[in-house]
Amino acid sequence: MNREQKYQQRLLAIALRYTGTGTPRVTAKGGGEIAEKILEQARQHHIPIREDRELAPILAQVPLGKEIPENLYLAVAEVLAFAYRLSEESQEYQPEPPPSGVPGQSIDKSNPL
Repeated sequence: MNREQKYQQRLLAIALRYTGTGTPRVTAKGGGEIAEKILEQARQHHIPIREDRELAPILAQVPLGKEIPENLYLAVAEVLAFAYRLSEESQEYQPEPPPSGVPGQSIDKSNPL
């Protein structure tokens, strides 16, 4: 078994959904190639990703669509706090769009030429 195969065999991804009310639910989970696809979707949608090698296998035992069990509330709350912090930080830094026209030159809108 080569290094990539070993990595794929150990890779595990769990997706959680939390609407702000109720209890977070497991919405996707999988290992290997499925884990890669879950992570790819998260990146494409700018969803924060947190690695937790201890929590992931435990969450993987929760059936899809089911709420996380009460004994995992604190651990998942830490994950959600991490995600919210990252989301807030990314919203705080939003560079202003560059002016239209040639970069580095001012634009005179009073002259129609």
